[in-house]
Amino acid sequence: MIIECLDGDTVRLTEPFDFCRFKLILHAEARPETQRWNGITLLDDRDALVSIDLIPTLPGRPDDANWDQCYAEMVTKAREHGWIDTERHAIRAHVKRIP
Repeated sequence: MIIECLDGDTVRLTEPFDFCRFKLILHAEARPETQRWNGITLLDDRDALVSIDLIPTLPGRPDDANWDQCYAEMVTKAREHGWIDTERHAIRAHVKRIP
């Protein structure tokens, strides 16, 4: 599952059925210092926190009850691996920058 951040505060979900990989892609034109992506916090150049509640609201999310169940299972597994920030109710994501 990929969260893409683009210019103009645009955020979308791609590869929504890939529940094994979770990352945040920052496109070159997206400037974190000037953008406001509600529910996304960049921790450093490699990691970010993405609100658990944000992901199901993003464009690109399938309208599929099976997806909801698989997403909930992904969150549970992420919690077991320590990838959930319980204070912020967010999932840790790897950050990838695309030139």
